[in-house]
Amino acid sequence: MKLRTMGVVSSLAVMASLAAPAYAQDEGSGDTGGRNTEIVVTAEFREAKLQDTPIAITAVNSEMLEARGQTDIAQVAAQAPNVTLKPQPQNGGAGLIAFIRGVGQTDFNYALDPGVGVYVDDVYIPTLSSSLLDLMDLDRIEILRGPQGTLAGKNSIGGAIKLFSQKPKGDGSGSLQVTYGSYNRLDIRGMADFKVAENLSARVSGVAKSRDGYVDLLDYGRTHPGSNVPSSNARGANAIVGTQGGQSYVAGKVALRWTPTDTLEVNVSADYTSDHSEPAPTVVLAAGLPGPTSSNPHPFDPKIPNPATNANGGAWLPGVNGLPVPVDCHFVPYGVNSCDTLNASALGVDPRFISYANFMDGMANTSQAPYKPYAAKQNQDFIGWGVHGNVSLDISDNLQLVWISSWREYESRWGQDQDATPVPVAQLDNEMHHRAWSQELRLNGALGDGLLEYTLGGFYFDQNGNYTARVDLNYAGIDFIHGPDTTPSTSKAVFFNGTLHPTDAWSITGGLRYSKDEKTYTYYRSNPDGSIPFEDWTPADLPALPICEFFQGAPTAGPTGIGNTPNCLLSGLYGISDTFKGDRWDWRIVTDYRFSDQFLAYASVSTGYKSGGVNPRPFFGPSAGECDAPGYVAPAACNQLKAFNPETLTTYEIGFKSDFFDRRLRLNAAGFINKYNDIILTLSACPSVPCLQPNNVGKADVKGFELEMSAYPVDGLSFDGSLSYINFKYDAASVAAAGLTGDEVTPYTPEWTYSFGIQYDHELKNGATVSARFDGSYQSDTFTEASNSEASRVDGVFLGNARLSYTTADSDWRVSLEVQNLFDKFYYLSKSDVTASLGLVTGVPALPRTWAVTVRRNF
Repeated sequence: MKLRTMGVVSSLAVMASLAAPAYAQDEGSGDTGGRNTEIVVTAEFREAKLQDTPIAITAVNSEMLEARGQTDIAQVAAQAPNVTLKPQPQNGGAGLIAFIRGVGQTDFNYALDPGVGVYVDDVYIPTLSSSLLDLMDLDRIEILRGPQGTLAGKNSIGGAIKLFSQKPKGDGSGSLQVTYGSYNRLDIRGMADFKVAENLSARVSGVAKSRDGYVDLLDYGRTHPGSNVPSSNARGANAIVGTQGGQSYVAGKVALRWTPTDTLEVNVSADYTSDHSEPAPTVVLAAGLPGPTSSNPHPFDPKIPNPATNANGGAWLPGVNGLPVPVDCHFVPYGVNSCDTLNASALGVDPRFISYANFMDGMANTSQAPYKPYAAKQNQDFIGWGVHGNVSLDISDNLQLVWISSWREYESRWGQDQDATPVPVAQLDNEMHHRAWSQELRLNGALGDGLLEYTLGGFYFDQNGNYTARVDLNYAGIDFIHGPDTTPSTSKAVFFNGTLHPTDAWSITGGLRYSKDEKTYTYYRSNPDGSIPFEDWTPADLPALPICEFFQGAPTAGPTGIGNTPNCLLSGLYGISDTFKGDRWDWRIVTDYRFSDQFLAYASVSTGYKSGGVNPRPFFGPSAGECDAPGYVAPAACNQLKAFNPETLTTYEIGFKSDFFDRRLRLNAAGFINKYNDIILTLSACPSVPCLQPNNVGKADVKGFELEMSAYPVDGLSFDGSLSYINFKYDAASVAAAGLTGDEVTPYTPEWTYSFGIQYDHELKNGATVSARFDGSYQSDTFTEASNSEASRVDGVFLGNARLSYTTADSDWRVSLEVQNLFDKFYYLSKSDVTASLGLVTGVPALPRTWAVTVRRNF
């Protein structure tokens, strides 16, 4: 079977797809005759051709994923316009950061919902921590851009990413694929599809992946003798004590499909994932204290080190000579902010890929901080499982009932050395448990001989999770147990979507959805030994209860100095709750007109929202009182418990979809204007400090366009590509409370992106096929922080990947050689600017150039 590039097809920016389309038409055999295939999607709850669906969709089928060598969801964004998908940095554990058209979420905490909905077989995945999915045995991916408030519901305000699994066929087929490559990468993937009984088929699939880490962990004291930094002796005499970025991942799935009659289909599946990888690689980019002037071109001045001492002058890390080890440019191994003296070549390491983190806090304990020493774990573990059910019953030729049900659970554990230095600025151990139960019922029907097609449905979602962590923050003078905080929440919705066809060429679509949400967050803050700060307080003491002896007038060095009760800033934050409740109407109206078989144009207005919530990280609770409460020596304490409302979005969009020259050229385009309101931004002062409080303090106008194309100029040669632009403009007055000027843009939102792919398939005389493919993608500069600090800027980068494959004439064997990051570009997946708190900037470097060989056997 010839591999033909049918690239990323979009409902509003199509890229075309390779072969074997999702829900294929008759022509979906894989041999397209040098033409774009007709991919069928279910974005509007019913099967429809992609080119007939008036939504901006990028659709990628399984063969295109294989042709590009893409194995996880984050890689797909490179070819999708105005879409950014990144793995969480070390502080987020195993998870995903997703932004579409400037809307998304970076925080893993349950209190903050994602702005991009992720769905597997129409089942909503509600948290970022379970969204970094392997593309195991998929039929297709649909990426819907723009608010899906009526179709996908809450938290799909920016768009939706929908993964659809291969259904059992009972045809006795199977495959086994083995990949070996750089950093001892070893992937094994397999699938078997077989008939169990008459009308009952099963499909079993699995994947196992492992890879060595690519960032080396070095013992600073051993690699820098005479530096006053003590050696951790973590690996005896070895200078290299470990790595970060290594992977160990196993997942499996069993699916059953029962079709007792022509009108009834029952699909049931169960999946399991076990991920025991190393922490995400983290390197220091700058360290010290801010420079003396705002004109300083770099965020830190190496001449101004962070003294790394507590309120009483005690060292976070006592040096060999007993004096405090400061945090400064000596711990920055590479870049303009480095003054490291390491002889990297002598050790055989690359300074761009090293870290001096040791996950340890050996600070001498005091009466205010008695819980030392402490060492965080160096792990990133995730175990999750779920059971899905999908039943469809054709009641009549014009009426279908669909029931979708699921139960999902996971637990995630990860350690973090937030400063990535030997000095214990901030260490954390995190643990999350989550379960979710969902039910969805749809009635699909048609009236008047197809004049009106409609879907009427209801949705119920119930989830609960708890998050706990050891939070050791020497920079803030606190070391405590966070949680287990619980976050039970429910979401209920009823929806209607209908399409009227006044003529064969003209359609009008309307949608309406009513949603009702409730979320309660319960706080528990205790000391590492289990005791509770100011345990004897009662609600009757509010607001007179002081939070620290310092505020009573005690002669201590501030509220975290010796003489205060340990973690007294957190008193009152135990066993208390805060709740968000809200409801919302969303609507959508679309009109589309097919001017010819080759050209469809449409215009739409749609709305969506991201659910509200409560502040998950208060540093002061109800015992702190209000800012103007009497009886305090220092006015710094303010109650930080506060709910925030949903974000809302209204999008105005026009677009067209076209096929020319007997489907040899496909070009799709869309332009949009977003009215983005009540944007949730995290305040760093509210007005008390420290503070990390989400608030509705923003609105913005967002404009942009998206183009996608695919072409088959001659048999065997194919091109696909995309281009997108976005202009994000805050209303300055609305974001002033967040400390912004209005000139910033939302995180992970590049102004320009483009991608292209070229593939040539050559059939040999023996019937075998040799395929060569190159993919290039570019994203302009992005910022990872809402403040758009220079330190959080990730420079734009062009990346190239290449793949060469040989497929036997019977398609039973395929051997592929791939090179990712062909030009060996050095770039960062994300950065973290914690200048104000830790005096540091850290980054997650991406993999350098890698190679891999894959052998696949189809049965």
